[in-house]
Parts: sequence; C-alpha cells; structure tokens
Amino acid sequence: MIEVVCAVIRREGKVLVCQRAAGTHLAGLWEFPGGKMEEGESAEEALRREIWEELGCGIVVGDALEAVEHEYPELRIRLRPYWCEVGEGEPVALEHAALRWVAAGELGGVELAPADVGVGQKLGG
Repeated sequence: MIEVVCAVIRREGKVLVCQRAAGTHLAGLWEFPGGKMEEGESAEEALRREIWEELGCGIVVGDALEAVEHEYPELRIRLRPYWCEVGEGEPVALEHAALRWVAAGELGGVELAPADVGVGQKLGG
C-alpha cells in the first residue's frame, strides 16, 4: 500500500482542486493536491513539500480527515487528507493543467480522480 497525502486547502468557504496535466496518470481529472510520502517523512512534511513543488506556495497544515483507501488496477493507495490553508504565496498551477476553487457541496459536479472521490464525499460533495 502506498501512503499518499493530500491537502484540502480552504479559502472563503471553498476548497482548491487541481486538474491533472496531459500526459500524466488520470490526465484531465481533478484532485486534491499532494503526493507520495518519502521515506522518513511525516505526513505534514510531505504535504508542505508536495504543495511547494506543485503549487509554489507554503501551507499551514491543520487537522487530519478520515483516510480513504483505493485500489487502482496497478496499485493500492491510502489517501490521507488534511485541512490546510495557504500560509505563504498564492497557489499557481506548476504541475497541473488548471486550478479551481469549489464549494464543498459542488464537488459532486467535479470529475475527481477515483481516490479523491471518497474525500470529496466526506466533504459533502
């Protein structure tokens, strides 16, 4: 099982979702930003690193949400979401095709990647 962290970044009643870039696994689908934890890295460290790499901004990591497990044909992941807020800078799509702020109740209308669907449902979407 691969441990993956994701940031549910909140701002003004909305959360940030990112569209996976062309040429990547699940291209065109939307996700909560984050990625794989590296050896010896805490969830919070992994989140701060991944968000800096993907969005070019710093975040304040808050409380953990319930983890979601998903099995893709080629791998199984445990997605560990955390409430976050932008702490430094402004999110920019450095590795994604697009960024979008969405009300939690509208997440059901966003084509989320399969593992992210479970997180979106827990947020009310």
